[in-house]
Amino acid sequence: MTAQFNFFNGTGGAGETVPPLPEGFRYRPELIGAAEEDALLARVRELPFREFEFHGYTGKRRVVSFGWRYDFSARHLQKADAIPAYLLALREAAATFSGLEADEFQHVMVTEYSPGAGIGWHRDKAVFGQVAGISLLAPCVLRLRRAVGRKKWERVNVLAAPRSAYFLSGQARSEWEHSIPQVDALRYSITFRNLRKG
Repeated sequence: MTAQFNFFNGTGGAGETVPPLPEGFRYRPELIGAAEEDALLARVRELPFREFEFHGYTGKRRVVSFGWRYDFSARHLQKADAIPAYLLALREAAATFSGLEADEFQHVMVTEYSPGAGIGWHRDKAVFGQVAGISLLAPCVLRLRRAVGRKKWERVNVLAAPRSAYFLSGQARSEWEHSIPQVDALRYSITFRNLRKG
């Protein structure tokens, strides 16, 4: 159950200090089994994906949202189609792993990363609270960083294996940014978020 992670301070030398994972970050390999992954993939591949749009920019990854959808142009949430029944068992598993009730996850976004797609450094929009993500198919490196002083970064890399899950809360959600470098093979992620109260 231990995450694989590395710390990079710019030197890349042996004997670097490896920090603990950020407070509020959790990782679990094999949240679901291979048969569950196959069943999800059969449904996910049929979804009406659209290219991710961000202020006129179109990303390489494609997305579809349920429950709620964040409109980057209007900068607010919009209601989306109800979460499909076949995602409810996965939501239950994600909630149990996260220590939440399943119905607290009101938003789900399914993302398709084709080879060469990634996502730059960011924090999820402030309208969302805690975040749980599940990886399908190809593995990826989930990179985390936070500023230390004016010109330095504290960095942690986590290998997100197929069928694994991660959870962001606390400092990991509010102080750390995350990104995914370009993937080598097709990958899907299913991300559950709750809405920030107030």
